[in-house]
Amino acid sequence: MARIIFDLDGTLIDSAPDIQAVANGVLGAEGYSPITLEQTRSFIGNGAPTFVARMRAARDIPDSEQGRLLTAFKIGYVSAVDLTVIYDGVVDALCSLRDQGHKLGICTNKPFAATEAILKHLDLASFFDAVVGGDTLPHHKPDPAMLFAAADAMGEGAILYVGDSEVDAETARRADLPFLLYTAGYHKTDPASIPKTASFDSYSSFVELVARTLPKS
Repeated sequence: MARIIFDLDGTLIDSAPDIQAVANGVLGAEGYSPITLEQTRSFIGNGAPTFVARMRAARDIPDSEQGRLLTAFKIGYVSAVDLTVIYDGVVDALCSLRDQGHKLGICTNKPFAATEAILKHLDLASFFDAVVGGDTLPHHKPDPAMLFAAADAMGEGAILYVGDSEVDAETARRADLPFLLYTAGYHKTDPASIPKTASFDSYSSFVELVARTLPKS
């Protein structure tokens, strides 16, 4: 059986409304205007430090404030769960994959504490054999070390990576692994231009796509 590793935000869950609320809480406390949901989605993908840097740039906040605002953002991020939803069909797909004997993992640039909190809140934690967050290792995606760390913790078997963004595609490329692109997520460019093994826009067809993508035994 295979090791199927997922990105989280924009792939399994739509967390942008919660992230927007945290960001705007930080900005509001500093006297700055809020960012939009569209901006929030465009800032997601490279980890919390990059998100905060992009948020600052959008409001002309100097670089000297990065550390302080990042700390405030991370504090709020851990408890930001109430506005996040699971994409339609995800739970059924995860159940089917587990029933088929596959091992499942998470490889996300979301901070580990926030990842654990949202998986617990959404009752998803029990599906995953390994969870690697954006601060678990010294480097985050697109460095493939995170992906390999998740895979190593899951034992043996073919590896498949599933994500929604250019960062995920580059991570899979550097790892030389097959990549399935979820086109309804947080990508910033045309999905047609993002390198992938295959793409899907609904989890209703995902389990069959996995079966077609994995090497035949």
